[in-house]
Amino acid sequence: MDGNRRWAKARGLPTLEGHRRGYGNINKIADALFSLGVSYVTAYIFSTENWNRDKNEVSYLMDLAYERITKDLKILDEKNIRLCVLGRRDRVSKKLLKVIDNAVDQTKDNDGGTLSFCFNYGGQQEIVDAVNNLDPAKIGLITTTDIDNHLYAPDIPPIDILVRTSGEFRISNFMLWRISYSELMFMSKHFPALNKKDAQIIVQEYASRQRRFGK
Repeated sequence: MDGNRRWAKARGLPTLEGHRRGYGNINKIADALFSLGVSYVTAYIFSTENWNRDKNEVSYLMDLAYERITKDLKILDEKNIRLCVLGRRDRVSKKLLKVIDNAVDQTKDNDGGTLSFCFNYGGQQEIVDAVNNLDPAKIGLITTTDIDNHLYAPDIPPIDILVRTSGEFRISNFMLWRISYSELMFMSKHFPALNKKDAQIIVQEYASRQRRFGK
């Protein structure tokens, strides 16, 4: 979700309004992708490094996450979309964890698509947590399947295509284990400016790629 702040600055708007517009655009882009046959959509909405931002900005983002998950729960349920949240629970308020857990539980049986949020998430930390949760007796015998099974939300499959907006060309600690054979796509648009046409462009671009998986 890169470019929220830059999108706002370019329009003479407060930085926080950029975040609000970015968060508000998640469902629109996800809906467009689901309508095109995509089964899983994941948005990186707050990283473990984002705690280092200005305290007022972090507080606003926490409140915004609470607001969006609370308001969007009914919409997700009506559209038969499952919500999944990947990340650590430390430092997140009990109030926010409660609405997250409620939304995940209420939508767990929906099968029209899965919308995942990487929230308080770091790709390296996910791998560390997976290893720390393994049976110590398996040290020296660990397989990639063992790691797969101990990731956050292990039912979320490997990433087919990773899309980075706002002209950035970095991975930024996003789902490092699951992107081992991911296609990469970089777009100059800021995330709040993405629309249904862009969703079509993403799917078309993916369809044009020849995936070899090392072969």
